Amino acid sequence: MPAHMPRPGLPLRIGPDGWLADAPGLLRRPSPNHDARPGDEAPYLLVIHNISLPPGIFTGDAIIDFFQNRLDFASHPWFENIRDLRVSAHFLIRRDGTIVQFVPTVLRAWHAGASSFEGRERCNDFSIGIELEGTDTLAYTDAQYGRLDALAAAIRARHPIRAVRGHEHIAPGRKTDPGASFDWKRFEQGADGHETTHHRHHPGGR
Repeated sequence: MPAHMPRPGLPLRIGPDGWLADAPGLLRRPSPNHDARPGDEAPYLLVIHNISLPPGIFTGDAIIDFFQNRLDFASHPWFENIRDLRVSAHFLIRRDGTIVQFVPTVLRAWHAGASSFEGRERCNDFSIGIELEGTDTLAYTDAQYGRLDALAAAIRARHPIRAVRGHEHIAPGRKTDPGASFDWKRFEQGADGHETTHHRHHPGGR
């Protein structure tokens, strides 16, 4: 396995500054699309998304460029749909398991938009966003599930996370990700052993 690729089972650690400690398979690509959490509130919600740019295409660095406000909008006609957006997430997990961090977890990334959780709006204020490179209908990879488990464990070790939701659950009718292709049961049964946190992802299960 090349040295730069993720190694299965390798634990991850988030430092006091909210950045993942350096390890194989991790990239740090700071995004300007963030600000402070109100009152320095500790995040307690983990939100799972999906993204691909253009939709269904998993080559190139368009997602990274988009979150860094560097996307070449002339490079694909579909990009005109997102020209005016300024968004980010804390993390992206690519198809090969590479983790890209854009925003430290102690700060507010702009990932959730209009949203609510347990009657509270503005989920960006109290959540951490993880993007999976993918679509609602295409299965996510084994590498992504493995790295998601490791990343979720690292986040919980650093922050008081008590719930995990999909974007579709905090913005119903507006968002559909991570979609039917995301295996919530597999995530619940991940190696980190936090089933009670996972299985409440939304009423009734999937």
